[in-house]
Amino acid sequence: MIASLWIFTTVAAAGAQSLRNALQRGLTSSLGTLGATNVRFLFGLPFAILFLAVLVVATGDRPHPVPAFWAWAAAGGVGQILATACMLAAMRDRSFLVTIALTKTEPVQVALFSLAFLGEVPTGTLITAIAIATLGVMVLSWPKRRPTAVDEPRATLFLRLRPALLGVASGGFFALAAVFFKAGIRATHSGGFLVDASATLVASLAVQTALLTGWLALRAPAVLGATLREWRPSIGAGFLGAAASQLWFVGFAIAPVAAVRTLGLVEILFAQALSRGLMKERPSARDLLGVLLLILGVLFVLRS
Repeated sequence: MIASLWIFTTVAAAGAQSLRNALQRGLTSSLGTLGATNVRFLFGLPFAILFLAVLVVATGDRPHPVPAFWAWAAAGGVGQILATACMLAAMRDRSFLVTIALTKTEPVQVALFSLAFLGEVPTGTLITAIAIATLGVMVLSWPKRRPTAVDEPRATLFLRLRPALLGVASGGFFALAAVFFKAGIRATHSGGFLVDASATLVASLAVQTALLTGWLALRAPAVLGATLREWRPSIGAGFLGAAASQLWFVGFAIAPVAAVRTLGLVEILFAQALSRGLMKERPSARDLLGVLLLILGVLFVLRS
């Protein structure tokens, strides 16, 4: 049962993350990229502490982290800040669905980083799944050809490519963050994977909140004030962010990071539903082809 628990937690995490991304995107117009990014940390930390307290009481496990734990948690936290900022910036230029897909170059990068930092060697089936899913991302992200593309100034072409570059960068930072979080989970030593995952989440959110809130307080106090005034939608985004991260971390504690993040591509399905239902965005035929390839990749990862 525990061996397959990561499948359920990963799918649930992807759903919660899609809702959080939608709420954060709505906050970008009033808070800016950094303000909306900070919401998931500042308002998510109290919920993460609550999750940890409940799990400690329920299981009786206690974290006993080694010194390296704090370094891994901090490194993962910084990577996630950069990843979220790049993702929200990309959302200003491309649709919600396509932006989320662009970040999903992450599994390829996760596989490489997991091998380098954790010694996790992907299976042949998982490599196939990652390749198919990445092809889907390429279909989604390749710039649409225009009749004037040959004569288009480089600056204009860069602006067209900017969302793709930001999305891929976001995926890279998310990949590094996931690998560092897994290393932090391994260094917690509570005796139970649930508390290991939750303690790592609290540590990383504490670092993220201190860094970004402190920076905004010094450099952009008006943004921080606006964030506090937008507390109602921010609480929802914070809760969904903490819940999604808790579920991701449980998956990391049980299964290889590359498998978890590749299965996490089901987030594309949730993003499509939100894009069509809430934002009235209509994906093109090419977008749908990319989504189908991503789904095929997910089916392969379930067989790995």
